[in-house]
Amino acid sequence: MDELVTGHGVEEVRKHSTWFMVMGVALIVIGCLAIGSAAIATLVSMIILGWLLLIAGIFEIVHGFARRRWGGFFVNLLGGALYAMAGFIILLNPGLAAVTLTLMIAVLFFVTGLIRIAIALSTPLQHRGWLIVNGLLSVVLGLFLWRSWPISGFWAIGLFVGIDMIFDGWTELMLAMNVRTMLAAVPT
Repeated sequence: MDELVTGHGVEEVRKHSTWFMVMGVALIVIGCLAIGSAAIATLVSMIILGWLLLIAGIFEIVHGFARRRWGGFFVNLLGGALYAMAGFIILLNPGLAAVTLTLMIAVLFFVTGLIRIAIALSTPLQHRGWLIVNGLLSVVLGLFLWRSWPISGFWAIGLFVGIDMIFDGWTELMLAMNVRTMLAAVPT
């Protein structure tokens, strides 16, 4: 226990627990704003993704030309061109990109949900009930996104980003609070 309490990571969290708490609260607030303005959050997410892909593509192309004699030159060039092209296309029409990506997410949820259910039903697992529930939830979510598509493309990604931010913020907040509580309980 002493090693856990005095470990570098825990000590770092303890030293900066106020910052962890502020960060957690900020993420929760931003996540709530993203959920409340899911369409705007979706477009912002697509624009950020577009720029990231475009910049990564440019760096990949530059890296390829800088290392022309290397056997992976064409891999860098092709990969960079594809990244840059995908980023440029997303930036040209972030709404269409969001709608397309949402359809792919719907298919992903549906298929992975079916796979989880199939694995839970065909394999003797100790906690198969949770896997079945997880699979059913994924199938329902996938069907919901697909049935409400293309409209879901304008809000789903922003909603998911908002939910992720809230959970991330809650995790930061609980980490700081738990470390404070844990250290307060350790006799000096």
